[in-house]
Amino acid sequence: QVDRYLYHMRLSDDVLLDVMARFQAEMVKGLGRDTNPTATVKMLPSFVRSLPDGSEKGDFLAVDLGGSQFRAHQVKVFDDGKQSSRLESKFYPTPKEVIQGSGAELFDYIADCLLDFMETKNLKHKKLPLGFTFSFPCKQTKLEEGVLLAWTKHFKVRGVQDTDVVSSLRKALRKHKANVDVLALVNDTVGTMMTCGYDDQRCEVGLIIGTGTNACYMEEMRHIDLVEGDEGRMCINTEWGAFGDDGALDDLRTEFDRELDLGSLNPGKQLFEKMISSLYLGELVRLILLKMTKEGLLFNGKVSTALLTKGKIEMEHVSAMEKYKEGLSNAKEILTELNLFPSEEDCVAVQHVCTIVSFRSANLCAAALAAILTRLRENKKLLRMRTTVGIDGGLYKTHPQYAKRLHKVVRRLVPTCDVRFLLSASGSGKGAAMVTAVAHRLAAQRQRINATLAPFLLPLGILREVKDKMRAELEYGLKRETQANATVKMLPTYVCGTPDGTEKGKFLALDLGGTNFRVLLVKIKSGRRRSVQMYNKIFAIPLEIMQGTGEELFDHIVQCIADFLEYMGIKGARLPLGFTFSFPCRQASIDKGTLVGWTKGFKATDCEGEDVVDMLREAIRRRNEFDLDIVAVVNDTVGTMMTCGYEDPNCEIGLIAGTGSNVCYMEDMKNIEIVEGNEGKMCINTEWGAFGDNGCIDHIRTKYDKEVDEGSLNPGKQRYEKMTSGMYLGEIVRQILIDLTKQGLLFRGHISESLRKRGIFETKFLSQIESDRLALLQVRRILQQLGLDSTCDDSIIVKEVCGVVSRRAAQLCGAGLAAIVEKKRENRGVERLQITVGVDGTLYKLHPHFSRVLRETVKELAPQCDVTFMLSEDGSGKGAALITAVAKRLHNVGQK
Repeated sequence: QVDRYLYHMRLSDDVLLDVMARFQAEMVKGLGRDTNPTATVKMLPSFVRSLPDGSEKGDFLAVDLGGSQFRAHQVKVFDDGKQSSRLESKFYPTPKEVIQGSGAELFDYIADCLLDFMETKNLKHKKLPLGFTFSFPCKQTKLEEGVLLAWTKHFKVRGVQDTDVVSSLRKALRKHKANVDVLALVNDTVGTMMTCGYDDQRCEVGLIIGTGTNACYMEEMRHIDLVEGDEGRMCINTEWGAFGDDGALDDLRTEFDRELDLGSLNPGKQLFEKMISSLYLGELVRLILLKMTKEGLLFNGKVSTALLTKGKIEMEHVSAMEKYKEGLSNAKEILTELNLFPSEEDCVAVQHVCTIVSFRSANLCAAALAAILTRLRENKKLLRMRTTVGIDGGLYKTHPQYAKRLHKVVRRLVPTCDVRFLLSASGSGKGAAMVTAVAHRLAAQRQRINATLAPFLLPLGILREVKDKMRAELEYGLKRETQANATVKMLPTYVCGTPDGTEKGKFLALDLGGTNFRVLLVKIKSGRRRSVQMYNKIFAIPLEIMQGTGEELFDHIVQCIADFLEYMGIKGARLPLGFTFSFPCRQASIDKGTLVGWTKGFKATDCEGEDVVDMLREAIRRRNEFDLDIVAVVNDTVGTMMTCGYEDPNCEIGLIAGTGSNVCYMEDMKNIEIVEGNEGKMCINTEWGAFGDNGCIDHIRTKYDKEVDEGSLNPGKQRYEKMTSGMYLGEIVRQILIDLTKQGLLFRGHISESLRKRGIFETKFLSQIESDRLALLQVRRILQQLGLDSTCDDSIIVKEVCGVVSRRAAQLCGAGLAAIVEKKRENRGVERLQITVGVDGTLYKLHPHFSRVLRETVKELAPQCDVTFMLSEDGSGKGAALITAVAKRLHNVGQK
């Protein structure tokens, strides 16, 4: 009979999966900026961004307002490596006159109770951080601020709604001269999650099933439209009690639910809570029993006064009647006390009513919780997820069957989640203290992280100073008397013209500047159908050859050329060749280049001080298979400038921002004292990577720059390059990460074996980690590949470290470039300069922010110059062929 009567309260798995889908849709609605105002599930950001990591320590206070009792707590968190804490609490009644009085009276009462507690614990002399558990829906804009949206749970305090409850509490504490610092406002669900999160770091969901019901969970910031920023996660207080207030659950609500709602203090509101929480389940049972009695199905149709009295059946009665063995005898006792004089059959029927009502509550709760767990798993892009749900609340704790039913249904609805349910032993008060402890830890950590990264933040004044010093160094390098001691060598390239469009023919080009070596065949057509066709092959240069003898290096280069000529079928042709050699060379003519010193990890012996063109010619002679006409040796920056100059005649500067860092530009011959002649222009290879080798920028070099420099192949040299180029940025990041880990600010203080390895953190990781499209989940994956087990917080810090290092590199590069464009403007004697910079290099091309910051810095430091940046599509190899073509053209003109 009861089953037939309460058929609508029995929910199949299909119905529960449907409820789950409805709740998921409400969550999405609540998270969207445009849809939130009409969402019933408000998805309130809590501004709790981090879970406890075990390093919290100290004394904290907490106050907890939200039920029939007000609680004050002292939480001692020990830094003993065992994650232990001690909670001491005192309970104070919340009198009816306070619950239904004015806001001033309520907060005065809280301050009074707290002062009494501090006195009993002898804490009045200490200034302690405090967390405030306030278990009512609040709109938060920061962790220590919350505007009350509406009272629930029979609270009706005047003048508090739509005001910041933390301000009210602070005001009352000041009035009572309480020496307390309110650091955090939390909901009881958040407090529960944090309490359990301290014991189990997998805990990322908090659930309350008691007088009220609610859930919170850690959501990805990128999905929370209501809060600025997309880094990391934030705890969302779902306020799920209002689910269904828009009619979404009307098909599941029974006549008893409607009757109960109409008789409540807030009709039409918190409808989901009214189907689940212990505040209402006893009343629901009473309404069902009353109707069944009136219809003659129970108690011989005799309705007692007790059965007509609202609130007469409470949740504790329901729990007692559902107990496994003594349930029936409890039912007889309770019903007799209510003057109902039940038969055995009545007791069985009433027990069955209680079971169906509480089972429905567990089912609905499980469906909404399953929706949250599914969202968490999808956010993490996992096929299977292990997680922990922290739970508190009288219904869950005291009802004999509730917990078991809830667990079973959740596991059935989300078989892809391995869920552990962890009971919050010390309630949400400890959780408020833990939120405060985490906020305290993060504030202290933030100060230390800021202090570590501060030297990388270069104000405009410092960047101007770098620009001015670079300008001075450029002048030293151009002057005859200072050139020998200048760090920026300003090497003449003997490239005296840029392409004019008449170049034509077939040319070979070689490109040596990193771990790869390229050989190219370039066909240039002139006239109306002007074009450049290229064929190339890339060869690797093994480390043992990079660091072997010069003879071995050049024999390897010639072997690669032979392979390419064979591959192209042109072994017999004597073609003009341009050699891009991306290392500092002192040139006496366009086809003579003496190596000043190796950079970028090359260490081949017997090369420094030698003419690299002669070394190449000798290696070709040794092989004795083919001959080539070596017309020009050029730097990669010059090649880049020439490639872009072919497209844009305004291009007179070449910049490489890649493995290395360097610039060349067309300088007026009259300013180049170390070369004869005053007419026309010549391209100068600045070799600016050595800027600062004389100590002129030591004041901006950090201890990490010094560590990278000391561990490099050429200590004390190329200092500017070591702060701006791709070869070193990853290593600077690694040094910072090690330091932050040693300070206990990263990776829980554990330095992995891989992090100890020099060069493990490649610059490409900076580009990947700083990519705007890359969620922190992928950042964690990159770190995991490096053997670094990172939390979400770690990933945010690593991203920040990468950001400051790459930003500084781009700014320093921009300051140097501003010095050059300003010099070009003064050379031309114009008020405003329009110029194009040809750019190549992986850092400029692949890093998501480098090019933008570089451009912004140049604009800021050289405001009278309109600089266009042109990407060199075909790199410096094409440029070498074009220089060879220009040299041939100029040579022919000279002969005529």
